Amino acid sequence: MNKIVVVDYGSGNLYSVAKALEHVASRKASITISSDAKVIDAASRVVLPGQGAMPDCMSHLQNSGLQDALLRAAKTRPLLGICVGEQMLLETSDEVRGSTDTQTRGLGLIKGTVIRFSTHGLDTAGNRLKVPHMGWNKVYQSHKHALWESIEQGSYFYFVHSYFAVPACSDQIAAYSHYGTRFCVALSSDNIFATQFHPEKSAANGLKLYENFIDWQP
Repeated sequence: MNKIVVVDYGSGNLYSVAKALEHVASRKASITISSDAKVIDAASRVVLPGQGAMPDCMSHLQNSGLQDALLRAAKTRPLLGICVGEQMLLETSDEVRGSTDTQTRGLGLIKGTVIRFSTHGLDTAGNRLKVPHMGWNKVYQSHKHALWESIEQGSYFYFVHSYFAVPACSDQIAAYSHYGTRFCVALSSDNIFATQFHPEKSAANGLKLYENFIDWQP
């Protein structure tokens, strides 16, 4: 049986993610929320959620002592990042805590950076964009992937964010959407998959993505 660990580093929508995974796991997997590095090391799959500001999430991850365990997991096991958990996989982010900082360092598992939506953009109706971007958006798959199995092209997923990932390699963009501009909403790299949207808030499509993650054999 798969042992899936949702990483508890003091930040993130842990229980909603765990409940969604439990809903689709059936007898295929056990779901655990843990802040123990040994439990993460023993997991067969790892989920990294995130909610709030990336500088705070990175600080919590480092201070919890779980960063090294997460980096070890990323080398060999299926890893799913969600929202800020996706953003932290990249090298840097323009989201900073203090006025003297220029960028926040991420985990560096995927080359690239994280940038903020421009408030000068216009939506399809000609209205000024609101940031953060909140609500349902269509997601367009860039290439075939096991986590998109049985999810239709242009399906709706739920978003809450002000920043988005810009990977250095466009081949790692697994999906995109539009909000004033075309932007990356999912990343894939070997055994890593990550989404800017919240599958646990995305009804049947989100549950299917979680089920696909449980079955994924990268």
